[in-house]
Amino acid sequence: MDDAKLETTTALINGGYPLHSFEDVQSLYEVYISNQNDRDKIKKAYDYILEKHKNQFRRSGEPYYHHLVEVAYILASLQCGPVTLCAGLLHDVVEDTNTPLKEIENLFGKDVAKIVDSLTKIQRLKLSRISKEEFEAADHMKIFLGMAQDVRVIIVKLADRLHNMRTLEALSKERQQIISRETLDVFVPIAHRLGINIIKSELEDLALKYLEPDKYLEISKLLSNRFKLRKKSLDSLAKRIADILFEHNIPFDIKTRIKSIFSIYEKMYHKGKKFDEIYDVLALRIITKTELQCYEILGLIHQTYRPIPGRFKDYIAMPKPNMYQSLHTCIVSGDGNIYEVQIRTDKMDEVAESGVAAHWAYKEGSYNSQKEQREIENQLHWFRDFVSMSDDNDGDAQEYMESLTNDIFGANVYVFTPKGKVVELPRGATCLDFAYKIHTKVGESTTGAIINNIMVPLNTKLKTGDVVEIKTSKNASGPNEKWLDFVVSHNAKSNIKKYLYKKNAAFMRQENILKGKNICIDAFRDRGVTNENEVVKYIDKKEVLSQFNQDSLENLFLAVANKEILPSSIIEFLGLKKTTGLPNVKINKTDLSGDNCPVYCKGVGKIMINLASCCNPIPGDQIVGYITRGKGISVHRINCPNIAKEKLRLVNVYWKEDLKNKAYQVDICIEASDRNSLLNDVMSLLATQNVSLTAINAKLNTQTLITTITATIHVENANKLQTIFNGLLSLKGVISVSRVIH
Repeated sequence: MDDAKLETTTALINGGYPLHSFEDVQSLYEVYISNQNDRDKIKKAYDYILEKHKNQFRRSGEPYYHHLVEVAYILASLQCGPVTLCAGLLHDVVEDTNTPLKEIENLFGKDVAKIVDSLTKIQRLKLSRISKEEFEAADHMKIFLGMAQDVRVIIVKLADRLHNMRTLEALSKERQQIISRETLDVFVPIAHRLGINIIKSELEDLALKYLEPDKYLEISKLLSNRFKLRKKSLDSLAKRIADILFEHNIPFDIKTRIKSIFSIYEKMYHKGKKFDEIYDVLALRIITKTELQCYEILGLIHQTYRPIPGRFKDYIAMPKPNMYQSLHTCIVSGDGNIYEVQIRTDKMDEVAESGVAAHWAYKEGSYNSQKEQREIENQLHWFRDFVSMSDDNDGDAQEYMESLTNDIFGANVYVFTPKGKVVELPRGATCLDFAYKIHTKVGESTTGAIINNIMVPLNTKLKTGDVVEIKTSKNASGPNEKWLDFVVSHNAKSNIKKYLYKKNAAFMRQENILKGKNICIDAFRDRGVTNENEVVKYIDKKEVLSQFNQDSLENLFLAVANKEILPSSIIEFLGLKKTTGLPNVKINKTDLSGDNCPVYCKGVGKIMINLASCCNPIPGDQIVGYITRGKGISVHRINCPNIAKEKLRLVNVYWKEDLKNKAYQVDICIEASDRNSLLNDVMSLLATQNVSLTAINAKLNTQTLITTITATIHVENANKLQTIFNGLLSLKGVISVSRVIH
C-alpha cells in the first residue's frame, strides 16, 4: 500500500498527526530552493512570526506558531516557491497581532503582502453558521472573490484549512460540525478543481469524521477488513504484472492504492451501492515513463486478465479539467477478485496528487510570479472562467454562487470542437451554451448547430463525446428572449441578457426621443408654432439646453418624455405668448394658495389649489399643476400616471420655501419574503422613526411566498420618506418599498 496513504489513513482513524519543526520544513524546501537569498527570506519570516506570535496559544494549548509551521510544511510538500512559503508563515500576523500590512510589504515584498492581505480579508469574514442553510451566499462569494485574485492565495488557504481540520478535536462539537460543513461546501470543491487530490481527499475524510462519525467508523472498519483479507491476493496480482512488464523491458513502479473513506461513503449513501459492489476500493497504480508505455501496459494487462466491460476510462486522451491524466481499467484477477488498475507516467502521477501545485512547482531560475497566474488561466480553462466570473461579478451573491456551483464546480459534460479541442460545460448544456463558451461573438451570430455531422436545433442538449460545430452569420438576427429559456450556463445567460438590454435600451431611447419631441410640438402649437422644424429651431439653442442642463437636443426630448422637464417650462423660458388660451378655470373666491396650502402658482391670482389624493405629493417631490374643470388646480407628482397623457392643461407650480412643519399622507407598499415577525418589525421601525401610522394591511401570496404590506403613513417631506424607505429596505427579507398611486 502507498506509504503516504497508509500514514494519512492511520492518522485519520487514530486522530493523531506528527508535529513538525521548522527544520522539517527546511529539509523539504532546501531540496528545490538553493538560492541563499530566498532561503534567508523564509528563515526571516519564521523568526518574525516567533516574535509576533509569542505568548499566543491555540485552543489545544500549543504555541500558535506551530500552526504556521505546519502550514508551511504542507506548502513545502507541494514544492511551493519562496513567496508562497513566506505568505504561509505570515498569513495570520496582520489579523492576530495588528501588524500593519505595510510592514509586511517593506520586509518581505509586495507579492507576499498581497497574498497576506487577501488571506486576512477572507479570515475576517468569520463564517460561523449553525447549519448549511444558514450559510450566507455573500460570505462564500467573498471567499471565492479573494481566492480568484491569485492562485497562491488558494494554495495557502487550503493548507491553512487542512491543518485546522487536522486539529479540530480541541473545539466544541458544534464548532467541529460548522467548520466541517464549511470545508465540504467551500474548500473541497476548489481543491478538487485545482486537482490537489492529496489535500481534497484528506479534507473530505476529516469533514466526514465530524459530520457522520458513525458512518465514518463503519467504513473505516470495512476498509481495514477488506485490505487485510485481500492483501495476499493484491500482492500476488502485483507480482504477476511486474513479471510481465519485466519480460517486455518496460520500466515501471507499482503501488497499492486504497480508496478514500469519503469516496466510499458517497457511493454507499448517495448512490445506493453496497460495499461489496464497489470494485475500486483497492487498486494497483502502475507508474511508467511515457504515454506510449502506458498503452503498452494496458494491452498486456488486458491480454492476461479479463477486463470488466464499461469500466475502462482513458483520461490520457481526454484529461479531466483539473489536468488529471491516467488510464483506468477494472480486471478480474486469477483468484476471481475484481481490482482497478491505474496506469500513468511519473509526471501524471505527480499532477494527480498535487494538481496545479505540481504543474507549477517552484523551478529555480525560471520562476516568474507575474506570469504564473496568467499561465494557470491558460492551462486551467475553468480557472480562467472562474477569474472572469469573479471580475464580472455585479454583487448578486446568490446568483454568483449558483453560477459557480453550476458552471465551474458542476461542469461534467465534455464535448469537442471540429478541430478536437475539448470544451467543458455544465450538465444540461445546449448547443447555444457551447457557442457562447467558444466566444461571445460566436454566440451572438449563431444561426445553426451541427452535432456529429447532423444538423440539430440550438436547444439540443449535449452529451460527453459529441463533436459540435456552430454555424454563424454576420446577418444573424441575434439573441432573443426565447434563448434564455434553454441555456443553462452563467456565461450564456449573462451575455444574452446584456445583449437584449442594450438592444432594448437603444430602441426605447429612440422611442422616447420621438415621444418627447411630439409632446413639445403639441405644446408649441398652443403658442402658434405649428411647424415641426420651427419647434426644433426654437428649442435647439445653446441657451435653452444650458438652462435645462442638457448637452443635446435628443437628451432634452428624453427629459421631456420622462417628465423631468415640462414643455411649458421651455415655453415660459422662451417667453412665447399664448395664442389659443388655456381652458376656462372657475376661480374660487377663497385664496387657498395662501398660508393653508404649501404650493403656489405664478401669475394666476386667487385660485383653488389642492394636493392630488391619487399620488399624494409631499414637499420635496417634483410636481406639476393640472387645471381641472371648475375645481382649480390639482397638484400631482410629475410622474403620476393620471396626468401622463395631458399636454395643454398642465402648469408650473412650486413648493413654498418657508413651509411650516406639517405631516402629509403617503400610501406605501412593501414586498418581502414571508417570515415570522415581519409585520412587527415593520411597525417597530416606523415607530422608531416617529412616523404616524393610520392604516396597515398584509397579504401573503401562497404561490410565491411573497408578503405584500400596504400602509398609510404621515411624513414631513420627501427626504424623511427616503430615510424611512432605507430603513425598511434594511429589514431582513424586504425586497422592495414603493409609493402607491391610486
